[in-house]
Amino acid sequence: MGSRPGSSGSSSGPRPGFGGSPGSRPGFGGSPGSRPGFGGSPGARPGFGGAPGSRPGFGGAPGSRPGFGAPGSGPRPAFSGPGGGRGPRRKDKKKKRTVDEKLVQENVRKTLASLDSSTLKRRHRRRDDETGEVALEETKVLRTTEFITLSELANLLQVKPQEVITTCMRLGMLATINKRLDKDSIQAVADEFGYTVEFTTEFEEPAAMTDDTPDGVLETRAPVVTVMGHVDHGKTSLLDHIRKTNVIAGESGGITQHIGAYDVVLPSGRKICFLDTPGHEAFTAMRARGAQVTDVVVLVVAADDRVMPQTVEAIDHAKAANVPIVVAVNKIDLPGARPDLVRQELASHGVVVEEYGGKTVAVDISAKKGTNVDRLLELILLSSDLLDLKADPHRRAKGVVIEARVEQGRGIVASLLVQTGTLNAGDAFVAGHHHGRVRAMFDERGHQKKSAGPSTPVEVLGWSGTPAAGDPFMVFADEREAREVATKRGALMREQEFRAAKSISLSEIYSQISQGEVNELKMLIKGDVDGSVEALSESLTKLSTSEVAVRVIRQAVGQITESDVLLASASGAIIVGFHVRPDSKVRELAGREKVEIRLYDIIYKAVEDVKQALEGMLKPEEREVILGAAEVRDVFKLSKSGTIAGCMITNGNFPRTSKVRLMRDGLTVWTGRIGSLRRFKDDVKEVAAGFECGIGLDGMNDLKVGDVIEAFTIETLARTL
Repeated sequence: MGSRPGSSGSSSGPRPGFGGSPGSRPGFGGSPGSRPGFGGSPGARPGFGGAPGSRPGFGGAPGSRPGFGAPGSGPRPAFSGPGGGRGPRRKDKKKKRTVDEKLVQENVRKTLASLDSSTLKRRHRRRDDETGEVALEETKVLRTTEFITLSELANLLQVKPQEVITTCMRLGMLATINKRLDKDSIQAVADEFGYTVEFTTEFEEPAAMTDDTPDGVLETRAPVVTVMGHVDHGKTSLLDHIRKTNVIAGESGGITQHIGAYDVVLPSGRKICFLDTPGHEAFTAMRARGAQVTDVVVLVVAADDRVMPQTVEAIDHAKAANVPIVVAVNKIDLPGARPDLVRQELASHGVVVEEYGGKTVAVDISAKKGTNVDRLLELILLSSDLLDLKADPHRRAKGVVIEARVEQGRGIVASLLVQTGTLNAGDAFVAGHHHGRVRAMFDERGHQKKSAGPSTPVEVLGWSGTPAAGDPFMVFADEREAREVATKRGALMREQEFRAAKSISLSEIYSQISQGEVNELKMLIKGDVDGSVEALSESLTKLSTSEVAVRVIRQAVGQITESDVLLASASGAIIVGFHVRPDSKVRELAGREKVEIRLYDIIYKAVEDVKQALEGMLKPEEREVILGAAEVRDVFKLSKSGTIAGCMITNGNFPRTSKVRLMRDGLTVWTGRIGSLRRFKDDVKEVAAGFECGIGLDGMNDLKVGDVIEAFTIETLARTL
């Protein structure tokens, strides 16, 4: 044997626990007493070494077992002892199996415990208790948007995605790690983990926006004034006089088609921002949006007219937005002006002027002659001073989209109203699910601007897409951050639209099955301005009834394109263009595809045409008209003609070709046609009241004296909406 330290032995001395004198036991044994239990002195450890024969197979007298004893032992099978039986390895294996089973049972117990919701809750309670009561309150409120993925929800809950999947399955929901969850599912899962959920919108301002924004010093800002009123009551005339420009002649039908915002600087140096909302009732949604961004509402009512439905709507919008109202009673220069009557009618709708003991200020004006317009402006400033309007011009800009359109040569142009902060050229911004960078800014007169402070309307170029009127906009640190926010909002919006469309289609299928087939007039609407497209779509959709429906398959801003024609052709829709015209190629394609294109400049003309089309789709109304009645006086049974009733025509006329019903004791017994109608022996076409005749009913022989036979016809009438 060699002198390998630690395995046999060497002249350098023994190694405790392994080696001893040379040749004592290769790899295990050594000199007596070197290590108890592996071959030392006799009796050192029973069962592992000691007296010869104490435990066969592990040590003892030389020659007991090759490889475990001294050299020179005879060949014997390893692990065998006296009698040829197996050694004690069998006991060692049993012990190992017992240990493995215990480990398996322990792992099973841990796995089952991890699936137990009560264990999960206790785990989270312990985790929260360690971070303190304050942290507990904060972490138990989960702030998120709808339609987040399961993985994102797991990160917010600070658990593994597998735990959320297990919870979903226990709640009866099939879920994968990338599945988007709706509001109810998020709430249910969060409740299982002990969280309450606060849902935020995708348009909510990110917290990061205000973190690096200095508080600044609040400064007084100009009031934003919305002028509302009934059509042709002088709304635009008032703004025209204030701005000293003439835009009325260019408007169609006396209605302001586009929302605009105008800055007006008074002789005193103070500024007022006017927001002009169209006066037609079709623009209800746009007018409501105007009230939400305004500080003061100027309600224009004509003195020679009464309070109209649009006037009442404007009052309701202003009250809903909690905005003060300044009443301008216009057209007092006309002979039929009755301003006192207007004030009385306003009081019946909750607008009580100061002259009647209320808090609403009112002034009689003439927008055409400029009478008392200066007084009106003073009242507007007075009302705004009471509101103490202030804003921080040093922070990043925030505001709202007033209008958006596509202009040839300029691309997408949006009118913005800055509400707080300052918008600078080059700023990266997000509005809705569109982003961009301010390439250029213009005021209402077309002058380019480098910055715009609070209460300033501007036109902005540099959009990635057309925003919707009323979308809030905000400035971000850089374009990359703005793009990320816009992309996330777009994904959320598409998910919401997909879910909404799916639920609507299912309900429509159920409705059509239960109520019968529903006629639809499909339309594709294109216009030059987003607000007009929105208003036209809303007006046409309101024409729908339970039998005929208007379905707008697409509405967008821009010219009518070939893709629009192809979509309309595939959907069986008509195209309605508002202030837009198709080019020759689009017209040719529409002719080939047999797609109808209707073009309009005034909304109510489009509504009238669509209304007539829908009336044509209505099923005609059927009305029964009683022509005459005959009383059965006698009954004759003939071999050839069957049963003939001898009758007296009691009222009306009895035509041969009319439908008849047989009445007995006030109940309808039979309905059908006349088989024969005779006076004496002659066949006649009609019998008048007061004459006798013989009537044979086609297929009816059960006639009795006293029965009444009624002659009637069914008229079809065209229905209107």
